[in-house]
Amino acid sequence: MATTAPQPPVIEDGATDHEQDIAEIRRIVADVEKGFNTNDAELMNAHFAANATVVNAMGVQISGWDALLDSSRKGLSGFLSKEYAQYHLANVLFLRPDVAIAHKHAWATTPEGERIDAEHAMNALYVLVKEQGRWWVAARQNTLVVR
Repeated sequence: MATTAPQPPVIEDGATDHEQDIAEIRRIVADVEKGFNTNDAELMNAHFAANATVVNAMGVQISGWDALLDSSRKGLSGFLSKEYAQYHLANVLFLRPDVAIAHKHAWATTPEGERIDAEHAMNALYVLVKEQGRWWVAARQNTLVVR
């Protein structure tokens, strides 16, 4: 006898006006970009929760704000010190009024901000949570785009 699987739900908060939230999430992505491009690890991580976790583009998982800051400081003063990027918030989906997932596309750029490649070189998935009246990054997964 065949059984019918339940239909998966659509999980999305459509009842809330998220215009202000999207603007704040854009500012978070802009701060991460500015921090990266100016080698400012504190700014790059300013919006991460104390217990945030990140999987970097090389597949390494880093958990906790202190570890994120340490890793960022090492990278930005080392192999990333002469790297530059441009970020674009591709989309945001609000799962609940206070939980969102966002996709960011990243391009490598020259120091002047000119894109090196026509297509983005990395995707990042952010999990954001509104806590204490503002948005925090709870998790981020970076994935290199192979072409």
